[in-house]
Parts: sequence; C-alpha cells; structure tokens
Amino acid sequence: MAGRFTFTLIKPGAVRNEYIGPILAMINDKKFHIVAMKYVWLTRNEAEKFYAVHKDKHFFNELIDFMTSGPIVAAILEKDNAVLDYRNLIGATDPNKAAEGTIRKLFAESMQRNAVHGSDSDETAIVECDFFFSMFERFTLQDLGK
Repeated sequence: MAGRFTFTLIKPGAVRNEYIGPILAMINDKKFHIVAMKYVWLTRNEAEKFYAVHKDKHFFNELIDFMTSGPIVAAILEKDNAVLDYRNLIGATDPNKAAEGTIRKLFAESMQRNAVHGSDSDETAIVECDFFFSMFERFTLQDLGK
C-alpha cells in the first residue's frame, strides 16, 4: 500500500458544522480516489487506541474528548504520492499557520479542533487504514478496472 494510499478523518467539529461535502469536494478536486469511507462515532476506547501515539502528551485527554463528541467520517484515499499530497491539501495543524485554501485554514475551529486528520507517513497510513477498514471494505482504482 505504501506510496499510493493515505488515511483521513473528518473530525466531529467539521461534521457538526456540515463541512463533509465541501471537504470531500476538495479531495475530489485534487484527484484523490476514495477507496473506502464510513460514518462512525468513536467510543472512548477506540479513540484512545487510535491516538495511542499521543498518550503521554498534555493534549491527549482533550483530543479524546473531542474525537468522541460526535460522529466522524473515516476514509482511505488513493493517489500517487498520497500522503504528501494530502498533507499539502489539509495544511498545518494550526489553522492560523495553514496556507490559504487548505482544508484546515477553511474549516478548522482551532489547533485542537482542526477539522481533519491525515496520515503523516506511508507506514502510519497503513496502520490507520487497517484500524478502520477490512480489506473487504476497500475498492481501489485497480479493483474498478482503472
């Protein structure tokens, strides 16, 4: 999977503010193919497992509270150079430092409520994709004959 896939979450604040459509439109405009997608509400246990890498950081509990405050949209995206291209599309974690026209600049409430998550490496993308989706739930361009 390395190189062609990345993972994203549209976070509860962006879902609550009805930004799913505009965010997905930006993803489509940048020629990403949506391999898998689901609308779910994370339990505290699921959120803690997903964000375990941040367990010892000062913002962990606030992050978990936020990520369990409402439904999210999880998706696997396919495109050459997917991780880097998606990181460029979403912008910096702090929306005040994000480039104009990026998802976080347009839709984030704050650094802690930054609208979307995006994988930070090919290796992380694999782990994150596998956390949310079975192989049965994925439909790549190759699967579709493209």
